[in-house]
Order: sequence, then C-alpha cells, then structure tokens
Amino acid sequence: MSDPDLSSWIGRQETSQEHFSVNLLKRIAATFGESVPKVGEPLPALWHWCFFQDPVPESGLGRDGHPARGGFLPPADNRNRMWAGGRLEFFTPLKAGADATRVSTITHIEEKHGRTGALLFVTVRHDYFQQDVLAIREEQDIVYREPTPPKRGAREPVASGQWTEQIEPTPVLLFRYSAVTFNGHRIHYDHPYVTDTEGYSGLVVHGPMIATLNLRAFTRANPQANVRRFSYRGVRPLIAPQPFSVGGRIDVPGVAELWASNADGLAQSAQVHFDSAL
Repeated sequence: MSDPDLSSWIGRQETSQEHFSVNLLKRIAATFGESVPKVGEPLPALWHWCFFQDPVPESGLGRDGHPARGGFLPPADNRNRMWAGGRLEFFTPLKAGADATRVSTITHIEEKHGRTGALLFVTVRHDYFQQDVLAIREEQDIVYREPTPPKRGAREPVASGQWTEQIEPTPVLLFRYSAVTFNGHRIHYDHPYVTDTEGYSGLVVHGPMIATLNLRAFTRANPQANVRRFSYRGVRPLIAPQPFSVGGRIDVPGVAELWASNADGLAQSAQVHFDSAL
C-alpha cells in the first residue's frame, strides 16, 4: 500500500517544452558512434531521453547529484534513487530539428520491502507530442531504496541469442552519456562517492543507456522491424569498465526477447513488440 503521506503526489502533473536541437543530436550521435539525423528525419529509438532535462543549478541538487526532491517527484528523503525500468508505446516518430511537448503525470506510488530494505516505487507517465500529435507514451518506474550497500543477487542464466553486440562501458562513455542527458547522478562518474557512499564496486552504467543500446542492437539485427512497444527491467547493475553484451532472439512472430548481460549473468531484460515496415 502506498504511503498515505505521499498519496497527494499521485496525479501531479507537469508540462515541458523542448526543441530537438541538431547541436545536441550531434553530441548524442558522437556518444553512440552514430550518424546525425537531419532536420525532419526520425530520432533514433530512445534518443528522446536526452531531452526534456530541466537545467537545475548546483545549489538545487541533492547530495547524490539529482535535483533536490519534493518538487514534481515525492521527497523520499535519505533514499538512493534508481531508474528501474519502464514501458513505451511508439505511435509516430519524433522528428529532429522540431519542437516537442512532454506531459508528465505521477500515476502510482507504492512501498515494498526487498532484500535491501524498504523500496519506494514511483511510476511516471510521459506523453510526448509534436504538432499536437501523440508520438510516444511512456511509463517510467523509479525506485528509491534505503542507503544500504547493494546486493548482487542470484545469478540469472542468459539464453543464447540470435544476435549480440559487445559493449565496452568506458568511464568516458558514461561521462558523455551523463553529459548529453544532463544527468548529475554521481554514481556514474564520481568513483569515491559511488564506492564509499552508495557501496557499489565501481561506476554504475546508466540503465537508460543499456536499454538504448539493447534496442539499437535489435533494430540493427532486424532492419525491417517497425517497433510498436518496448519494455525493459533492470535486474542488477552493470559496473564499468567490465564489458557486457546486449542481444536477443525472436521465438514468436512479432515479439523479441532482449537482454543485457556480462560474466556475472543477466543485468537487464527487455521485450519488443514489432511488425514489418512497409
């Protein structure tokens, strides 16, 4: 059951305006080693996560580098924040070089108890519009956990993939993704903080970046696929600079199972629903 003190946050809404600047798209493309979409062309899958970032001054940040809580998102004081997973529906492509609007709504808050203690789950729905047309509907799951050292958990096996790509999560890659997403979360670039304060063994690879690389690997392996829905869930963190792989397989027509893993097993699972592009 959700904390009654936080129930007033359910239904809270905010609207953000953005321009899909070619200059920022150049930086995203350089981060991923991709070509830059031209004005009017579709954004590559999940690149919209690099936009709609409110530039909060350093004085408005919490100890972890995230914006101080208690504004749009609930306070969840003295807990560590993580992006746990989410679900997206794609209706029409977002276009480079154009304006867009995001309407964000808190839809669910729930307290749970896990191996690491109390966990507060917050679900935010994001609706993305261009020219008043809904392009993407997204549900994002954010988890706030008590500040205890993370547990590795049991190793989950990984199926054999029909395609796979190897990723080298260098500190430079993590820094550049933090930069293009204007993400100040210190677990991705501040080694003393992430090891001494949050108890990880090294820099944590961004969950959204893993999902982006995972979906990119799917589209590269299946260029005729038209992605309709994508869901993903973090299983355990990946730590840089240990290499990891993204891959997947199709056992049912129109449905692909994706995953990210390293030598320690499964780290992120995902699913794609798709049809064939005309």
